[in-house]
Amino acid sequence: MTIVTRFMLREEGVEQWDRAMHARVEAAREKSGWISAQLLKGVDEPLERAIVGVWETREDWSAWHHDEAFRSTREQLAGLEAGPMDSTWFEVVQNTATEGD
Repeated sequence: MTIVTRFMLREEGVEQWDRAMHARVEAAREKSGWISAQLLKGVDEPLERAIVGVWETREDWSAWHHDEAFRSTREQLAGLEAGPMDSTWFEVVQNTATEGD
């Protein structure tokens, strides 16, 4: 399962948000069901961020959201976003990568 979440950040919180989100992704790597994650920065909108998270199941993702490591970064991220997030779930139909990716 893949979830894509999009945010707009407040200009004054960009560096703090990026640091906290990098720490969150590193902590997620150890969790059951985690497959991969991408943190994306908008090319045309430098304050836009997207997270592409790939999990074995939605239940694994949900369990991660109740984990202490996730909740502690939530406090660090509070107030850094310039509006609500938008999340969409996708089922993976095909996953193709070049060797070494």
